Amino acid sequence: MPSFDAVSEIDWQEVRNAVDQAKRELGTRFDFRHVDAGIDLSDRAVELHAEEEFQLQQLLDILRSKLVNRKVDVKVLQPGEVTPSGKTKHQVIPLIEGIDRDTTKVISKRIKELNKKLQIQIQGNQVRISGKKRDELQEAIAELRDMDLPMPLQFKNYRN
Repeated sequence: MPSFDAVSEIDWQEVRNAVDQAKRELGTRFDFRHVDAGIDLSDRAVELHAEEEFQLQQLLDILRSKLVNRKVDVKVLQPGEVTPSGKTKHQVIPLIEGIDRDTTKVISKRIKELNKKLQIQIQGNQVRISGKKRDELQEAIAELRDMDLPMPLQFKNYRN
C-alpha cells in the first residue's frame, strides 16, 4: 500500500553554514563597524546581541537572507522577546523542528476533508499518510503544500 511521511526537519549543517556566513557579513558591514553585535548558534536556538533594537532586527534580516540562500525555510525561526542586558540587548530565536500535536490534528482534519480513502497515523512528530492509489496521495501532498502551517513540511519515505 503506497504511503509517505510528512515531517518537519531542519538541516543543521546548513543552519550552521548560514550562521557562519551571517557572522562573516556582520564583520564586513559598515553600519556594524565599532558596534558590539553578534550572532551565535547554541543547541537549538540562535542568539543575537546588539546595542540597539533596530540592529537586532538587521541581524535577523541578515540571518534570514543567509538561510534562504542555503535553502532552509525561515519558518523554523520563532523570534523571542528582546531582553536588555546592560549596554546590549539580547534576543533568543529558537529553531522549531518536528510537528506539534495541534498541527498534526489540523493536518489529519484537512486530509479527512478530501473525502479520499486515506489512512492517517500520527507517529510522534511526523504524520504517515497511506492509501490505495498514488494519485490520492499526490493530491494529499498538494493539499498539504497549500496549507499555511507555522512550520515547513517535507515529504519523505514515499513508497509504492
